[in-house]
This record gives sequence, C-alpha cells and structure tokens, in this order.
Amino acid sequence: MIYLDNAATTLKKPKGVLDAYLAAYQTCTSVGRGGYESSMNAAEIVYAAREKAAELFGASAPEQVVFTSNATHALNVAIKGVAKRGNCVISGYEHNSVVRPINAYDGLECRIASGKLFCPEMIVRSFERLIDKDTVFAVCTHMSNVFGYILPVERIDEICYKKGIPLIIDASQSAGSIPIKLSRLRSCVCICMPGHKGLYGPQGTGILVCREGEKLKTVIEGGTGSVSKDITQPDFMPDRLECGTHNVPGIAGLSAGLSYISERGERSVMRKERRLMQEMIKNLRKMNGIKVFASNDVLQQGGVLSFVSDTMSPELIANSLNDEKIAVRSGFHCSPIAHENVGTTEGTVRVSVSDFTEENEVFFFLDKLSGILSARHKFLK
Repeated sequence: MIYLDNAATTLKKPKGVLDAYLAAYQTCTSVGRGGYESSMNAAEIVYAAREKAAELFGASAPEQVVFTSNATHALNVAIKGVAKRGNCVISGYEHNSVVRPINAYDGLECRIASGKLFCPEMIVRSFERLIDKDTVFAVCTHMSNVFGYILPVERIDEICYKKGIPLIIDASQSAGSIPIKLSRLRSCVCICMPGHKGLYGPQGTGILVCREGEKLKTVIEGGTGSVSKDITQPDFMPDRLECGTHNVPGIAGLSAGLSYISERGERSVMRKERRLMQEMIKNLRKMNGIKVFASNDVLQQGGVLSFVSDTMSPELIANSLNDEKIAVRSGFHCSPIAHENVGTTEGTVRVSVSDFTEENEVFFFLDKLSGILSARHKFLK
C-alpha cells in the first residue's frame, strides 16, 4: 500500500519505536505505585520521555510536560483549564478538537479569526481586531490539518502578549517537522500535540507542554501515586494534570520517536516533506479539472495538501485510489470551519507525507490519479 494519510496517523515508524514499545510492555508496570523493579523501570522510561519532550519543545522543566492519550485530550485539558465566562478567539482553520470543547463550555462565546488561505496578514489583523477586554484566551493551530497552511503563531503570540491574553497552540500537524518552543513564546500557556503523527509514536499518546500547569483548572482527577492520603488533586506538576495509570509502552515508543526527531532534526524532516509536496503540486496543477490549494511560497506550507476535481467528488477519488492500494483521505477532515473559511463546501481530497514517504510513491500516486481522471473524462464524454 502507498500510504499518503500521515496527517491522520503516521504508519511507518522508526524501528526503535516498536522495540521500545515491546520492551516496556514486557518489563514495566505502573509508575509510582511501588518500589519494585518493574514499577521503577516504568518511572525511569516515562521521566526520560518527559525530559526529551521538555528539551524539544522548550518547557521550563520536565515536570511541565504532561502525557495524554492524544492531542484532543491535551487540547481539552488546556482549553478547559483556562476557560471562563467571556469570549475566546480562534483561527478559521481549527480542528473540531478545539471547536467542540469551546462549544460545550457554558458562557463562552467563540469568535473566529478568518483569513484568506495562505494570507498571514489577514489572519493576524483578524486576531488583533477580535481580541477585546472580555477575551479570556485564544487558540491557534500551527499548521492546518486540511491545507498544510502554516499559520503565523509567533505574530499571534505577540498580539496576545501585548493584550494580556493566554494563547494555546495546537501543534498536531507541525510537531516533529516545524520547530516550536514554549520558551520563545511570551503569551503561550500550552502547546498541544499527538504522539502518533509527526513524532512517530504509537497511537494513544499525546503531549501537553505547559508554562505553569499548576495554574490550570483540572479536567480529570484521580490517583497519582503521590500524596495518596489527600482526597484533593495534587497542586504540583505533572501530577496535577496527569492521573491514572500511564500508557507506559506507548510513552516508551513515543520516547523513541522523540529521539528520532531530535537526531534527524525538525528542519531536515520539513525539507524532505516540502520537496515531495512541491513535486505533487507541480504535477497536480498539470491535470485537467484539478484545483490545488497550495501556496506559491513554499515556506507557508507543510507536508499536507488538499485538492478537488470538477468531475469527481472527493469520496469517489479516494475510493478509486484505494482500489489502486493508495491511501488518502477525503471529506472534511474534522475541520468544518476551515472548509467554510476557504469555500470548499464539498470537502477535499487530502494527501499528506512523512519522513518515510519515498519519491517513487509520490510518482506512483500521481500516475494512478492521472489515469483515474482520464478514464472519468472519457466516461463523461
């Protein structure tokens, strides 16, 4: 199978990820639940992963790194941790993992900072205009999961800092390929990300990097293995936001993925992904009836690309490619406001690459897509 849906989950992982997962599965029990070897092994593995994430994403201390079950979990903890009555401002490219928790919070008005695709100035101005005295927080995705559009989070961070508004960044599509450090962002209180995408960890893992997690309201309370005589949630990190039994095998695999990214380098990953994307964009633009949503500035787009056809629905294209053993995604990609913002009311076909995507796979996809479209044009004649 040619796998081109890495924006959902990366399929191919570094070999060390599976090795670490299996080793932890066979030798580890619960963190902080005992002084015996299997529990201590688990604690060491989890803390080592915490240290790697803190270094990679600029946390002030490993304890400010919280392991979650995915990015959705991390975003819920971050959003509900700062939310209160008033309004919040989000970009027009947010995932439902941002939109739905906000919509579910009583007394919170959601304002959408829209802006033309690949036009950062518009979205910056929109954030500046919408944030007012009643704004309690802002959220911005680092990279659109639909269009691969890299949003100007550093400039939005400066706006929020000047206005005294906490910013939450969703790095679901950028973590592992675009450098981002909490220590370099002045208003950002949390960076949220999954483990199973660009960090090449197993599914069921996520990371919440906090500035001062002790100040966030808790969303989940329970056992932490610490201060067990106290019936209230601990007030120190990471225990305040991280309770219950850890997914130790998953975190062990994620730790190996973090090591891979640290050694390979985020910029090296992005260079490869952009090279593959530019090959796709160039060839897709040559195909009759195809509209490609791509920037002429390569620095504005990551390893995610959307396109539509004037003769075939996104679902029909994806199904036809699946018959050729090529995996892409069609539809709305859990981000209806992004489609509303851009005007893709029928959804798109989304193609996304990873550091393990090969150039010959891209050409195979392009060749098969061209054949599918040609057959469709002949049929319609």
